[in-house]
Amino acid sequence: MTPQEAAAGLPAAFGSRGPSLACAESCTGGLASAAITSIPGSSEYFLGGIVSYSNEAKERLLGVLPGTISSYGAVSSETAAEMARGAAKAFRAESAFSITGVAGPGGGSDEKPVGTVWFGFFARDSVTTERIHFEGDRLAVREAAAEFAIRRMIDFAAERNRA
Repeated sequence: MTPQEAAAGLPAAFGSRGPSLACAESCTGGLASAAITSIPGSSEYFLGGIVSYSNEAKERLLGVLPGTISSYGAVSSETAAEMARGAAKAFRAESAFSITGVAGPGGGSDEKPVGTVWFGFFARDSVTTERIHFEGDRLAVREAAAEFAIRRMIDFAAERNRA
């Protein structure tokens, strides 16, 4: 499934009566936002996205604490959580997701090999994080991460609507 195919499920999950959505992307460089905005009517629920590729942008635009990045790294549960909260705050959105990872081909380590991606999902004033390892080249990792984040936000919206 491509990010655009995943995004096709957003109108049913968010739509005009659903929660508003924002995002913060690092390794995907805006792929998730592009997929979301490729869907007609996405302006009903998608407020915007921030591509925070550098650590400075994560701190300045999303409010990620410098201590978080220095202690845990830019690719971590803690950073992903702060990025998701920061995106929700920046856009005054009811829900948000974040993506931060190592897309490759370089930059990986034993602890965080190429393909490691952390996601933050903000809803109902709380954040959950998930770590996924994707296989493939840089483009494959980036596309898989964008698609995963969109699908998980659809799941979160469905859970919210059931509650």
